[in-house]
Amino acid sequence: MLKVWLRAVRIRFLLASIISVCLGLAINSWQNKTIDIGFAVLTFVGVTALHASVDLLNDYWDYKRQIDTDTKRTKFSGGTGVLPEGLLKPEQVYRAGVLMLVLGSAVGAFFIFERGITIAVILGFAIVSIYFYSTRIVDSGLGEVFVAIKGCMIVLGTYFVQSSHITIEPVIAGIISGILSSTVLFVNSFPDFDADKKHGRKTLVIILGKQKAATVIWIFPIIIYGIILVSTISGIFPFITLITLATIPMAIRSGKSLIKNYENVDELVPVMQGFVTYSRITGALFVISFLIGILLKIPQ
Repeated sequence: MLKVWLRAVRIRFLLASIISVCLGLAINSWQNKTIDIGFAVLTFVGVTALHASVDLLNDYWDYKRQIDTDTKRTKFSGGTGVLPEGLLKPEQVYRAGVLMLVLGSAVGAFFIFERGITIAVILGFAIVSIYFYSTRIVDSGLGEVFVAIKGCMIVLGTYFVQSSHITIEPVIAGIISGILSSTVLFVNSFPDFDADKKHGRKTLVIILGKQKAATVIWIFPIIIYGIILVSTISGIFPFITLITLATIPMAIRSGKSLIKNYENVDELVPVMQGFVTYSRITGALFVISFLIGILLKIPQ
């Protein structure tokens, strides 16, 4: 049963939020040379719970709307399969999603008490957007925008919990982290195009059409690397942050493969794997660059 629940919360995708928390902690340590371990642990717990809530509620609503029963499931798309396969009951998944939302909100409430109104704003956005993500937000074609904002909020919130103030570095880094996650969501929506469209979803791929969407993929890495280059050259990020450019060949290779195979679900599986790997490695290198910046005592 534990294995089923780990599958339901999409344990492999939780890594995106974990990397975002690590990024916020790394930037705080680089800037302020301090870290509150207790607050860091609580942040991991709260963010992980909120991320799990999104995935559980998304699985529930996609099953209720018959999206997940009307598409070919892969390792990266079409839901977790725990509901279509009868491994869990819909009400179990829904209750678990709400429970995770409550747990994450409780951690956030503690931080509101400790850090004030800024955390309340971030938490309020998280609660409303998580609950309505699988219905109102995705149906409006704003899924990628939500995920980008979510990634930014995680980095910024983590940094604020540690430092009690906001600077430009975690904001810009959060935007990069969010766009990396949006890239994965964007690519993973290709196999579900027909089922999503049939049942009323309006993903960005549906709005653009698959052919145009496949070429639009280049915008994501261009923005990511552009922000990194400008921020590094202007001295906002440490010079070592340029190590993230090492993943450019991965982005190019995966982008070309998407353009070639966007119509073939089976051929899209390695493409989705490629973009997930690209996103995680780029995010990890981003975190590592700030850790190296601490060790080398690179100034702001």
